Amino acid sequence: METITAPGNPIGMRTLTRLYRAGILSLTLLAPFAMAPSAQPADDEHRQETRRYHDARHNDDHEWNNREDQAYRMWVQERHRKYEDFDRLRDRDRENYWNWRHDHSDAQLKIQIR
Repeated sequence: METITAPGNPIGMRTLTRLYRAGILSLTLLAPFAMAPSAQPADDEHRQETRRYHDARHNDDHEWNNREDQAYRMWVQERHRKYEDFDRLRDRDRENYWNWRHDHSDAQLKIQIR
């Protein structure tokens, strides 16, 4: 069977044109991903340090930051406990901490506010 082609446009040229168009289309679709800013490690650290916790008894939310961590360490020390990440505490201990925290302001604990 014979392939009919237009004069001056061999089959190889049509294949190259199709590949060229497919390449241009691929680049066009991938360009937004290539140009998007990547997440910086500092951004990830900031997200980790701004955890939020809900205090059900007082019906308020607390942002976990450097000051809250200092206060938590004081609470742990007062109770002669081994330091444990707040995320791993039992619910009862978390509730006890938030009760204590509502009675102890940053000024009382002499925590520097920056």
